[in-house]
Amino acid sequence: ARVVAVFGAAKPHCAYLFANRRATRMKVLVHDGIGVWLAARRLNQGRFHWPGVRQGSEVPLDAEQLQALVSEGCSHAPADAAGE
Repeated sequence: ARVVAVFGAAKPHCAYLFANRRATRMKVLVHDGIGVWLAARRLNQGRFHWPGVRQGSEVPLDAEQLQALVSEGCSHAPADAAGE
């Protein structure tokens, strides 16, 4: 429902990432063109790093940035995309 409220509809072959306020949990919603996949990750230590992103912000990530965020807990988003 949040994706529809913010973006209008889930777009095929796109991923949507959501984190809690403490940035210790993240959900990834992926539309693969056929249906929707949902994955969740909780960090036991540390936080996910979202550079310069405000609540409800849209930040385009390439595959490498998405992989870094999901696997390592950090993103190296381009400065212009993060609004810096």
